[in-house]
Amino acid sequence: MKLQMPHRSFIVAGAIFVVLLCAAGVRSTPSVLIVPLEREFGWSRTLLSAAVSVNLVLYGLIGPFAAALMERFGVRRTVIASLALIACGVALTTQMHAPWQLILSWGILVGAGTGTTAMVLGATIVQRWFHTRRGTVMGILTASTATGQMIFLPMLASLVEHHGWRAVSVRVALVAACVIPLVALLVRDRPADVGLRPYGATEDEVLAPRTGNAFANAIGVLRRSAKLPDFWLLAGSFFVCGATTNGLVGTHLVPACMDHGIPEVRAAGLLAVMGIFDLVGTTTSGWLTDRFDSRKLLAWYYGMRGVALLFLPYAFDLSFYGLPLFAMFYGLDWIATVPPTVKLTADAVGSRDAPVAFGWIVAAHQLGAGAGALGAGMLRTQLSSYTAAWVIAGAICMCAALIVLKIGRSTQSSTAATLT
Repeated sequence: MKLQMPHRSFIVAGAIFVVLLCAAGVRSTPSVLIVPLEREFGWSRTLLSAAVSVNLVLYGLIGPFAAALMERFGVRRTVIASLALIACGVALTTQMHAPWQLILSWGILVGAGTGTTAMVLGATIVQRWFHTRRGTVMGILTASTATGQMIFLPMLASLVEHHGWRAVSVRVALVAACVIPLVALLVRDRPADVGLRPYGATEDEVLAPRTGNAFANAIGVLRRSAKLPDFWLLAGSFFVCGATTNGLVGTHLVPACMDHGIPEVRAAGLLAVMGIFDLVGTTTSGWLTDRFDSRKLLAWYYGMRGVALLFLPYAFDLSFYGLPLFAMFYGLDWIATVPPTVKLTADAVGSRDAPVAFGWIVAAHQLGAGAGALGAGMLRTQLSSYTAAWVIAGAICMCAALIVLKIGRSTQSSTAATLT
């Protein structure tokens, strides 16, 4: 009996899953490096947080231009160049001795590289290669962040403990370099390149490649999107998402645990537990996005995240079950916001502009991440505690839960006015 090969769309998505998984491992690395760098060089938590902040902000700002570069030069070439940049940037950290070198290598080079191998890459693949099951596939691709965290963090923490932080940098650089041949072999830019249509699409629904200057295309999409209230509501809510995930918890949970006497490997294990539950939560979120109102899903996600963050200061004071309970509950919601946000972006701006527009929304996410990382580091330096950071983050999540319910209201109002 002859086995039927899966549609090429799923093979491409699988390869991109691996790329995003490795990029997630790179982005999670600073959480296990902050304390070792602080001890070796005497750099303050604020300085180290500033370098991470540069990385996170650049990671976001590159997104819309990365989407435009993928349109102009192709996904495969853009991703290969980005993986090479990541490998070089991480490898250079082993030679640093001054703060500016940390900002250059980890902040600028790695930030620029990971900005391409980010959520906007997943959104581009989903828009190009899938017509049906977009929410589910986007959920799975987004869950790669959780899987990468789950796989890499405990191992990286153990390496730091037994071999030092430079061993971590060397291995992370090698992993990024090893993914390059996989991309070259399996990834193609569009279904038409292999004589196919997007999964579930008809011929009339296939979009032609965009031509012209990549920078101008990215700016053009921003100008068109900026006229839509829903774009700003999505960008504002995603700013909160970034501030409370990558910026705050992703960067500072391990150092906060160490402040409470919890060993680094065990603290990294908490983030790995989050990764396990986020794999379930984000994949489920993609499935739900295909079936339910994305606005209501986002309201639930931000509301639950706010509750979890407000609980976190008490979790440190509870017995052994406090932090694992937080990790499980928060993990389910870590980046479950991505699939409904991608869907609402496409609804607001149209399928053609959606990948680049989502790139700009991801830029807002990473501006939030940068603000969260730097702000929490400053609060920790000034107050010798992260409690204020957890409480502020919980409060802004509650505000975001209300804001997202307004998405789509202006469109509904315009439609109703036209009908009357």
